[in-house]
Amino acid sequence: MKKQYKADLALLIVTLSWGISFILTKNSLDELSTFNFLAIRFLISAITSAFIFYKRILKIDKTTLKYSIIIGSFMFLGYAFQTIGLNFTTASKSAFISCLSVVFVPILSAFLLNKVPKPSSIIGVILATFGLALLTLDGDLNLNIGDFYTFLCTFCFAFQIITVSKYAVKVDAINLAILQIAVVGILSTIVSFLFESPIIPTGKDVWVSILFLSFLCTSGAFIIQNTVQKYTTATHTALIFTSEPVFASIFGYLIAGEILSTRGFIGAFLIISSMLFAELDFNLSFFKNKIYVKKKTPIVAKKR
Repeated sequence: MKKQYKADLALLIVTLSWGISFILTKNSLDELSTFNFLAIRFLISAITSAFIFYKRILKIDKTTLKYSIIIGSFMFLGYAFQTIGLNFTTASKSAFISCLSVVFVPILSAFLLNKVPKPSSIIGVILATFGLALLTLDGDLNLNIGDFYTFLCTFCFAFQIITVSKYAVKVDAINLAILQIAVVGILSTIVSFLFESPIIPTGKDVWVSILFLSFLCTSGAFIIQNTVQKYTTATHTALIFTSEPVFASIFGYLIAGEILSTRGFIGAFLIISSMLFAELDFNLSFFKNKIYVKKKTPIVAKKR
C-alpha cells in the first residue's frame, strides 16, 4: 500500500474519533463553559503527551516552538470563532460553514504551497461541498453575524491544515503536535479566566468524556495528523475531514437515537464519494477519445 493511502486511512480514523467527540463534547458543555472545557481538555492532552514523549520534548528547538505557536494559534482562533458564531447561528449552518475549509484549502495551497490540486481532487471538493449542504443545512438559509464569525473559523482551520503540511516536514512532527495542543490549552485558559468563571468539574460522566477527548480525540488525533500529513496533500486532508459530520451522524444515531433524513443520507453518500474520487486519482483523460495510428505492415514478396 502506498504511503499516501496509509496516511489518508490514518486521517480517516482521526476524523472518526472527532465524529465520536461531537456527542461527548455536547455532554461536557452541559457542565462547563466553552473555554473552561477547552482549557481542561487541551492542557490534559498536552501534559500527558509531554510525559509520554519526554525524551523528544527535551530536544525541542526554537524552530519547532515558532511553528507550534503559529499552528496552535490558528487552531485556537478556529475554535474561538466557531464558538462565538454558535451563539448567533444554528448548529446546522455552523457545521456546514466550518467544513467549507475543504473549498479554501486547495485554493490557498496553490498560492502558499505552490501545489495545484489535481482534477480528481477538484471534483472531490465540489462533491463534498454539495454533500455537506445536504447533510447539515436546514431550511433557514438567512445569513447573520454568527455565520460571519463561523466563516472566519473556516479560514483558520484551513490555515491550520496548510501550515501542518508546510511545517511538519521540517521539524519533529510529534513535538510540533504536543506544543500546538499546549498553545490551544494555554490560550483557552487565559480566555476562560478573562471572560468566564472556570471550575474543576466533579461529575464522573464529564470526566470520562474529558479524558476520552483528551487522550484519543486530541493527543492521538493531532499527533497522527502531524505525523502522516507529510505523506499526503492538504487538499486530501481537507476532503477526509469533511467526513466528520458523517461520523457524527452515525454515532448520533447509535448513541443518542438521532435519525438521519433521506437528504442527509444522500449528502453523506456524496461526501464519501468525494473522498473515493480523490483517492482513486481518476485521470479525466480516460474519457478523451484516443486516436491510434495503425502502422501499415509492409508487404514482403514471398520467395517461390
